[in-house]
Amino acid sequence: MNYWLFKTEPTSYGIDDLMRDKREHWDGVRNYQARNMLRDDIKKGDMVIFYHSSCKVPAAVGVAEVVKEGYPDFTAWDPQSEHPDPKSTQEKPLWYMVDIAFKKKFKNPATLSEMRTISKLSDMRLLQRGNRLSLFPISKKHFDTLVELGSK
Repeated sequence: MNYWLFKTEPTSYGIDDLMRDKREHWDGVRNYQARNMLRDDIKKGDMVIFYHSSCKVPAAVGVAEVVKEGYPDFTAWDPQSEHPDPKSTQEKPLWYMVDIAFKKKFKNPATLSEMRTISKLSDMRLLQRGNRLSLFPISKKHFDTLVELGSK
């Protein structure tokens, strides 16, 4: 099992949306490095820290589980979607997505500022300069620490 952190803007799709929907596809990733992880590395059963970004208080807010491995992101073929890409076709898809299922909403979100004060998280990619990816792997130690913080 691997562990991941997925970023989302809560005004676009937040933890409450996933809690309501129970399961959803993680679409719209338009970065090749993140696409490769969605296509090749993220597996069914992997666990995900659900992270709210680009908001007043960025924070890890819950846990999800990958329930379907990477498959072509069909939103790229839809000109009415929020993130179409005419270069991506059904015959030659450029972009991929996975499906995730809601597991837990944190009682107390683990804020970015709080994370910066915890030595166990000091080497987590989220806290490194220049990290702009919308998803990336984290260690089991990071995952467990975030879950513990969120459960307090």
